[in-house]
Amino acid sequence: MISTYSRINSSAATLTKNRTEDSVVPASGMCVTCVDGCIGMCEIGKSAYRGHEVIYPQPFGVITTAAEKSYPVDYSHFNIMGTAVGAHGIEADSDKAIFPAVSLEVRFGHDQGLKFRQPWIIPGIGSTNIAKNNWEGLAIGSALAGTGLTIGENVAGMDPEAVFKDGRVVDTVDLKRRVKLFQDHQRDGYGAIIVQANIEDTRLGVQEYVIEKLGVECVEIKWGQGAKNIGGEVKVRDLAKAQMLHKRGYLVLPDPTAPEIIEAFNRGMFKEFERHSRVGMVSEESFAQRAEELRKAGAKYVFLKTGAFRPADLARAVLFASRYKIDLLTVDGAGGGTGMSPWRMMNEWGVPPVHLHSLLYRYAKQFADRGEHVPAIAVAGGFTFEDQIFKGLALGAPFVKLVGMARAPIAAAMVGKTIGKTIDEQQVPVYVERFGVTKDEIFVTAGALRKELGDAAFEQLPTGALGLYTYYERLDQGLRQLMAGSRKFSLEYLSRDDLASLTREAAEISGIPYIMDVDSAEVERILAG
Repeated sequence: MISTYSRINSSAATLTKNRTEDSVVPASGMCVTCVDGCIGMCEIGKSAYRGHEVIYPQPFGVITTAAEKSYPVDYSHFNIMGTAVGAHGIEADSDKAIFPAVSLEVRFGHDQGLKFRQPWIIPGIGSTNIAKNNWEGLAIGSALAGTGLTIGENVAGMDPEAVFKDGRVVDTVDLKRRVKLFQDHQRDGYGAIIVQANIEDTRLGVQEYVIEKLGVECVEIKWGQGAKNIGGEVKVRDLAKAQMLHKRGYLVLPDPTAPEIIEAFNRGMFKEFERHSRVGMVSEESFAQRAEELRKAGAKYVFLKTGAFRPADLARAVLFASRYKIDLLTVDGAGGGTGMSPWRMMNEWGVPPVHLHSLLYRYAKQFADRGEHVPAIAVAGGFTFEDQIFKGLALGAPFVKLVGMARAPIAAAMVGKTIGKTIDEQQVPVYVERFGVTKDEIFVTAGALRKELGDAAFEQLPTGALGLYTYYERLDQGLRQLMAGSRKFSLEYLSRDDLASLTREAAEISGIPYIMDVDSAEVERILAG
């Protein structure tokens, strides 16, 4: 029996641990015996000398992080239901109803003009180093796969080479590069590059800039995310950059323009500044105005991204998305996936994914039953593999069209990039070397991609992109197999009937029947002969 859902006072995320690892007080996370003379390995101890720095996962810039809290109900509390009878979306013929015949293509938007080859999207990777350092793989891999990729908040504001005039951005280097990498590798109009904006981005005119200057068609209004209920933040280790960000209107702590702070930094008394974004203040009037401004600026599609806020805020998101004809509403459950968020906040705030997505379904259905517009919906919050993608789509069917993933795609791109480095250095690890020592031998999708793109284009592909593309190929086949087993050969046929709850609590929260109650009426008819 689990006595607590949370782990407190020690975590790999904060580089802390308990001295008495096998004997810890559940409520406080402290060692049962806290000894005078301990050097302070736990989070309390480390906070005694590093203070606010220990709020955040470490080491910053080379990691992504998500909560380690165990929620009372998660997607593992549901099982996928298969059947031995019939087929939906294809002729019920064993020679035709095979899993490669499953269609994963999804179309959405007010004119159904957005088309993805696969039902997932990366819902927002912004100004952290982990995003910037892996963007080649993420952008090119997403474009080749024909899926969506969202450029998150603060990218233009963080760019030292960006040019501003009268407080508005007029040119960029990093943002332009991010957009162009996707656009240059997009194939047959599949997929989309989306540019998100928080309050600072909006003040700086970032979305108007990308629409007018970079040809971006999709923009996203951001309310929040599942990782935290405050604005985005990063660490900055350069005084001049911290001062630049302060000048551009960001909240930078400590104040990099104060003489005593400058002196302390130069003396090495601290080594990093924090750059924070402000929290937005949502109102229907301002939301309607912003959506109209973006459309007048030339945006073809307007999205909304919200996080694990309280149910009333989710209801507002559904209402505003319906009333102002938003093209995609993304709802991100608590736990998050981030390059930097306060660690305890990430673990202890917000509505968990299954709870949030179940409420989302309930609210969307209420609108649909009244005959009101329900936009395409994406759900996010810890999804990594095909079974979870199936469950997320089915739990929210018919409204949920996409699943959002960030940490998993970043991991795939990072691994691909790392393997590429080992190939170049002729130091391929034994674990990988059993498959070969070249990218054609190691990446299982290489042969098909080389044939599709041609030798010259293939040789230019970064291995980070191969890593993401190959990971997506696995998800693609895995999801097709699960759907074929449920006899659903197109995404439009997925339904809540394809799931069963494994616990009464999961059934109560989601409205998905308990597994012993599934098909009860049909079972009685069958048994009655």
